[in-house]
Amino acid sequence: MVLEGNPDVGSPRTLDLQHPGNKGSCILSSPGEDALPGEEPIKYGELIVLGYNGCLANGDKGRRRSRLALSRRPHANGVKPDVMHHISTPLVSKIGRSTENMIDFVVTDTSPGGGATEGPSAQSTISRYACRILCDRRPPYTARIYAAGFDASSNIFLGERAAKWRTPDGLMDGLTTNGVLVMHPAGGFSEDSAPGVWREISVCGNVYTLRDSRSAQQRGKLVENESNVLQDGSLIDLCGATLLWRTPAGLLRAPTLKQLEAQRQEANAARPQCPVGLSTLAFPSPARGRTAPDKQQPWVYVRCGHVHGYHGWGCRRERGPQERECPLCRLVGPYVPLWLGQEAGLCLDPGPPSHAFAPCGHVCSEKTARYWAQTPLPHGTHAFHAACPFCGAWLTGEHGCVRLIFQGPLD
Repeated sequence: MVLEGNPDVGSPRTLDLQHPGNKGSCILSSPGEDALPGEEPIKYGELIVLGYNGCLANGDKGRRRSRLALSRRPHANGVKPDVMHHISTPLVSKIGRSTENMIDFVVTDTSPGGGATEGPSAQSTISRYACRILCDRRPPYTARIYAAGFDASSNIFLGERAAKWRTPDGLMDGLTTNGVLVMHPAGGFSEDSAPGVWREISVCGNVYTLRDSRSAQQRGKLVENESNVLQDGSLIDLCGATLLWRTPAGLLRAPTLKQLEAQRQEANAARPQCPVGLSTLAFPSPARGRTAPDKQQPWVYVRCGHVHGYHGWGCRRERGPQERECPLCRLVGPYVPLWLGQEAGLCLDPGPPSHAFAPCGHVCSEKTARYWAQTPLPHGTHAFHAACPFCGAWLTGEHGCVRLIFQGPLD
């Protein structure tokens, strides 16, 4: 199916996510009148890609970033549906390239615990034009999400295997091959948040229950009392990458990078010690990046939460290469270095770094750790797993996170 768009209607700003090879991209648009000369740009919100902890492995460059701010364009550029065509043979068209001007944001498939999927053999599951985000140019600047995106010729192409149908009012609607899923948190993205229910969004922005499997041709049931309006904390899953939507008001409640750095310095000023080696421990500066742990790096036994410096004894290799026995409580489990979470937009509150995700060792506040540990993220055709939002590693253990137990200085 080909859906032609009318670019002369002045519809909302779109975010279009596409992928050439192993990449996906988004289009952002805004509807209505043009901005006045000299008018301050208005920020609609931000998209944060889960699993990168503040920056892509090779750095944020151009349209490939771990975080993207959506602001009002000088001129409205949205496209609305106009004419639909059914075709029997595939079109030969130079579409789906991340270099096209209407693409605002390019994402790559994220592997659990490893950031972007690398290598030419990696097969992306993200649709080339994955989704659009349309933002009203007038207050309250409502943002809505739609599956699929218009290309440079103002067309939407749905593949032969994509689900598609005619609506009761005579329009055409459909789903991308692997779907665009959205989850709105209950209670907003705050200290009282709880995970919501995952839904699928159609090309026209209608809300459906999930299909039996991610690429099934039979759509789910229409959910008439829910909408495609994004809320603070809404999660968008593109079958290969998951994004978090934050509103300007929500970001005001999130900790700043300065606050995170102050917390790191405060934790180090308390001079925590290794209870075995009696050496002073310290979280490394984020400017150092996630390189090999240094001598002062805190390590944790993720089953019990006891924090130590690195040591080489207590190995239980018969149970796994990372399995160690805690010398304080004798519990056996993974023994990993601790790393502070640096993507402030993923945090629910500015609380102290008191908990770590298991088994990756990323540290954040208790509220943040418990929320993400109980939030199932889509994986594969129909599976769901809770994952660390900072690195994407699947969480393990009864709770998915652990309270850190530090020993203070003996003096």
